[in-house]
Amino acid sequence: MHITLKSTGTRYQINPLTILVFLTALQLIVTLLSNGFVLSFDESIWHYIGRNWFRHGLVPYTGGADNKSPFIFAIFGLSDTLFGVNYWFPRVLATLCQTIGIYYLYKIAQKLAGNTAGLLLLLFYGLSLLWHATGGQYVAFTETYEVMFMTVAVYKYINASNKQALLIGGLLAGIAVDFRLSAAFVIVAILIHALFRKRFTDILIFCLGVVSGLLVLIIVCALSGIDLHQLLINGLLDNFGKGSATDHTAAFKFDSFCHRFIYSPLVLFYPLVLLYVFIKRKIDLPVLWCVMAFTAINMIGIYDVVHLKDLLPSLSLINAIAATYLVEKYKLPAGLVALAVGIIFFPSMAVPIANVKVLLGSTEPPIIYGKAPYVNPPEGDRKALGKWIKAHTNSTDLVLVHSFGTQVQVYSERLSPTIYFNITQTPIAKARFYQDLQKNKPAMILVPMFPEYQNLVDTDLRAFVSNLVKSNYHLERIMYNYQIFRINK
Repeated sequence: MHITLKSTGTRYQINPLTILVFLTALQLIVTLLSNGFVLSFDESIWHYIGRNWFRHGLVPYTGGADNKSPFIFAIFGLSDTLFGVNYWFPRVLATLCQTIGIYYLYKIAQKLAGNTAGLLLLLFYGLSLLWHATGGQYVAFTETYEVMFMTVAVYKYINASNKQALLIGGLLAGIAVDFRLSAAFVIVAILIHALFRKRFTDILIFCLGVVSGLLVLIIVCALSGIDLHQLLINGLLDNFGKGSATDHTAAFKFDSFCHRFIYSPLVLFYPLVLLYVFIKRKIDLPVLWCVMAFTAINMIGIYDVVHLKDLLPSLSLINAIAATYLVEKYKLPAGLVALAVGIIFFPSMAVPIANVKVLLGSTEPPIIYGKAPYVNPPEGDRKALGKWIKAHTNSTDLVLVHSFGTQVQVYSERLSPTIYFNITQTPIAKARFYQDLQKNKPAMILVPMFPEYQNLVDTDLRAFVSNLVKSNYHLERIMYNYQIFRINK
């Protein structure tokens, strides 16, 4: 299918598939040419848990704990099964899923406002996904899968011609929630929209689909032996108290809010959002989607860059429709408008270019380790440390990397003595950490020397590990600003 644009007497034919292929290639460049060519901190957590599940039969929450869905662990477990410890497979798979999401958002824009809106949507959305400010390289995160399923669900909802389409839409929305709970806010937006339009039967059918989607996760957990109670604790209940990922001061949250929504390229969306509200003068589905996604981000209150991926679909849809209104009302050259959007929204390629130079042999000045001030090693050096541990321990040895060590842990291919290997500091996590370490004595313990360890890890956890080391371990060496202790024979 081609989109024909008119611009000062000239007709341009643009194939949306060509733009999708271009955006997919750009995403692969951004995500694969990342610093260190290594799994990120979070990806390392999921790969470790997924590997323990698929390789060792240790299901999530027994072979490692995190607040994410078992589905993301399964993706990384599959990656390990197929290709061992690698960073590229999950990112390539997620890029393909993201492209599916872009395509269905394009179809939504086309349905609501025509071909020009569809084309502009591809540019607004596809390029903003690649920004550093929206976590461009972090495509293999849960947000990508959540947004893909949710976008297809919205498309099914607005395009539903029968009950089956609504049921499928609800099913996909439920699976989106299975990946990430914030998808529930977009479901609320759909239900409010349906309620405004008095589509009461549609609401029931869609909700039935949502429940079916939620049952998919429950069935998978039951068949896999995953404890639903532990899923509830790790996935929800233990995420909003003291020491949890959301435990931040009001000052931190305000500062993070400003950096994500004010001192951010996200402001490029705002003028056309205001125009859209002025034009429509009503709360329609794109606005509801945007409001509920924004509400979800603020309720979580972490303001991680990847959380903005939840907001980008609705912002891009609103911008595409508003820009199309300007093109049609003022007879603007659509081709030039599309070109302007492409130039303004095009992401920085500084990091991929720098890493191409690394692949071609460019080198950086070496980091000096073992001397104050002790620097936190970059991701590539953590990978190297993990590989050193693998070469200097037995496959059955337990290794504790006490904080800032998920990449070290995953590349060492050694089990941690505790399920809380990533230093979760809630009361539940601390109690389990102490219990695990009293029961399982690691053959090797790594303790960071850099100041982040003292600043961000609670005193009681550091004291516990310090006493453990003093009781039956000796300092073997220092590498990459980690003290490496080995158990006494």
